[in-house]
Amino acid sequence: MYRFLLTPRWWGINVFVLLAIPFCIFMGSWQLGRFEDRVQDHRSAGAQAASARKEAPRPLAELLPVDKATVGKQVTATGRYGKQLLVPDRKLDGRSGFYVLTLLRTDSGRVLPVVRGWLPGAADPAKAPAPPTGEVTVTGALQASETPGENGVPARSGLPAGQTSAISAASLVNLVPDDVHDAWVTLNRGDSGMRAVPATTPQNTGLDLKAFQNLGYTAEWFAFVGFVIFMWFRLLRREVEFARDAELGLVAEGERQQPSPTGV
Repeated sequence: MYRFLLTPRWWGINVFVLLAIPFCIFMGSWQLGRFEDRVQDHRSAGAQAASARKEAPRPLAELLPVDKATVGKQVTATGRYGKQLLVPDRKLDGRSGFYVLTLLRTDSGRVLPVVRGWLPGAADPAKAPAPPTGEVTVTGALQASETPGENGVPARSGLPAGQTSAISAASLVNLVPDDVHDAWVTLNRGDSGMRAVPATTPQNTGLDLKAFQNLGYTAEWFAFVGFVIFMWFRLLRREVEFARDAELGLVAEGERQQPSPTGV
């Protein structure tokens, strides 16, 4: 009854199944590994941020260029405040508001974006306190340049003059005439009564959409393993039923139709 398993057709089906199952298991395991790596990165980034707050601040030059190892570190810089911009559509503790971003001209001649604080409501220059005059020394958490559309950074265009959607050298290059550091600092204490903006973790280290996509792909690959096995047994059962019917004379051997994969 099971001699049909030796036919070329079933050889092809069996080879496909034997190749598909380990391939799907490998891909599912790989996607699961990617998810676990992101979870570990998330934990490491959280631990790094917690320890960084306890460290003594270091000069800006020692921590540049900013990367996963230096982001969130305490940094200090000296200079004079210059142009001020607003960063709209930023939430803090579930409330909508905006950042007050002021450019600090450092001794190197380049400017460092400094988030002096957060204010609730719509971005309004009249609400933003003027920066201190004269030479100042700022202390805060070093942050990597933002990418619009990632980590909660809105991707907006056509903003009014004096506003920027993202804090990065690429976003500020057309707004200020100076060379801008490819990093920014959020003050540990909000300036002029504003609320301090908490430091964020490095990009691609959180449990974001990409992490849960990896988890979803893991489930899909393992589900496909089950689907392949189910369809193989379904085809086998249909073939056995046709063979049994042929032996009982219910179906002429020459007239027997091959079952379709869907069982129809």
